[in-house]
Amino acid sequence: MVPAASSSRLRANGGFHSALFRFMPEIQQTYPWGDCRRFNSYSAYFRRLFGGRVQKVAIDAGFTCPNRDGSVSSGGCTFCNNDAFSPSYSHKGYSVARQIEEGILFHRNRYRKAQKYLAYFQSYSNTYKPLSELRAIYGRAFGHPDIAGIVVGTRPDCVDEAKLDYFAELAAQGRYVMIEYGIESVYDETLRRVNRGHDFATAVRAVEMTRARGLHCGAHFILGLPGETDGMLVEQAGAINALPLDTVKFHQLQIFKGTPMARDYAEHPEDYRFWPLDAYIDLFISLLERLRPELVIERFAGEAPPRYHLTPSPWGLVRNERLLQLLERRLEERDTWQGKRFF
Repeated sequence: MVPAASSSRLRANGGFHSALFRFMPEIQQTYPWGDCRRFNSYSAYFRRLFGGRVQKVAIDAGFTCPNRDGSVSSGGCTFCNNDAFSPSYSHKGYSVARQIEEGILFHRNRYRKAQKYLAYFQSYSNTYKPLSELRAIYGRAFGHPDIAGIVVGTRPDCVDEAKLDYFAELAAQGRYVMIEYGIESVYDETLRRVNRGHDFATAVRAVEMTRARGLHCGAHFILGLPGETDGMLVEQAGAINALPLDTVKFHQLQIFKGTPMARDYAEHPEDYRFWPLDAYIDLFISLLERLRPELVIERFAGEAPPRYHLTPSPWGLVRNERLLQLLERRLEERDTWQGKRFF
């Protein structure tokens, strides 16, 4: 039997649902998030919110980044190659409306069960413009009849009270609004090394300001940044749990051609580690066991076209669907689940 936490600790970290979580796995293998999967999945999260499958359509609205234009730095984050994660229909030369139309067409052919679509403003820092321009951009997205909401990817140092108030206005109209922050690491030494341009405290403030307005809030982290040990990656669960996040996304480190990190890797290969797939899954499970049950797991690994990689992926060409199958099988083999070690 998994030991129960004190009532005060349960109230601080999810109350009834956290308490229920500790006993239900042994009773009927149904978890607090409402299904039998061993982690709180992104797909189930949207089924609960919208009653069916939801698909994100990636949009490039022509934003840039203060870490590129000289406001913070001119070099950018050492790992960044935005093109590696941008689908073919997401093109800054196209209007927002055209990207939405082509993205929906793409996903209708690939995911025929999708019932609603979210405009995912993915490229660079999507709050890094004056508020008047943000109103026009996001107004165009909501002007499309098939768009049920927006996901806004940005940096923690690119939001302020006025911009978040605007997003809260949109949410108050019954629209789904998610602000997704690239946090990448909870360790300031790591953030400095990858030229992130902000510290972890900045991320904490941004997330707290966002949640104070009732907005959905997500975060992205990279596992395997130089200098971080396996122990550090698992121990960061405590800092992540303390953030008032709804969703979290993890990617393994991938080094892309032409980036500052590619040059650093050539000079200091001993500072970098690339796990075999089985070892990475086991590492992630050790982190997952310590994450609070209420956190929705959007991704635990990422994929990019091989032409962008500096070195061949040690995993080969493994798609996200297959990665999820391998994770779930390993969770069953280890008889563990998200939050098993969360106290």
